[in-house]
Amino acid sequence: GNNTEGDDFSISTLLEKANANLGKNLDEPLVIFGDIAVPTGLQNADPCTARGCLWPKNNGRVVVPYRISDQYSRRERDVIEQGLRSFEAATCVSFRPQSRERDFLDIQSRDGCYSFVGRRGGGQIVSLSRQGCVFHQIVQHEVLHALGFDHEQTRSDRDQHVRILLENVIPGMEHNFRKINTRNLDTPYDYNSVMHYGRFAFSRDREPTIVPIPDENVAIGRATEMSANDILRVNRLYTCSSNVPIPVQRNKLF
Repeated sequence: GNNTEGDDFSISTLLEKANANLGKNLDEPLVIFGDIAVPTGLQNADPCTARGCLWPKNNGRVVVPYRISDQYSRRERDVIEQGLRSFEAATCVSFRPQSRERDFLDIQSRDGCYSFVGRRGGGQIVSLSRQGCVFHQIVQHEVLHALGFDHEQTRSDRDQHVRILLENVIPGMEHNFRKINTRNLDTPYDYNSVMHYGRFAFSRDREPTIVPIPDENVAIGRATEMSANDILRVNRLYTCSSNVPIPVQRNKLF
């Protein structure tokens, strides 16, 4: 319902806590939409409408090279690697340690949790700060950005599914609620997407900023892992063939 308890573990609450100090350090990239890094320079602000931002495919599989910084403990590294492996079971995307490839995900503990959207070229940073970002759902969320996905509540059709209450948003944070001309890949709007922010995202006074419609009591932003729709979208964006195993949806009791 409308309670705030339980919302403390929503994706957006975790991200906001971890990203509280972002922007104070000039070495970090400009981060908008909460956790999306923007390249400096003259690239298009929403690069994934451009063709070149997907990771390449060979023999029906997309293999994304990655490097994990040695800043992490063994346990943290396990959480990150498990997050990467979770894509292999259900999509044609897999991850392998970078050897000589030019383009790769450079996973580091910087300030906060953030990622670029889509493939940027070269070693692109995915920041998973040891202070607050090393959770399974955050790893999946940031990796989905790197594969080319935006936040659910910025979908082009979001106004049919949520109402955005800008009057409750922290002044200066309104840009997080702009709509984007997203590729929705013939999938429904999904309140359970790991890319959906919670009801109190960027709230100035614990008043809701995102309210589902028509039923405002639906839970949003509570995903602890990718939804079936998140997985379907990866498979559609990367045109994975149909022999990819269909994920078994465990019945969730919320």
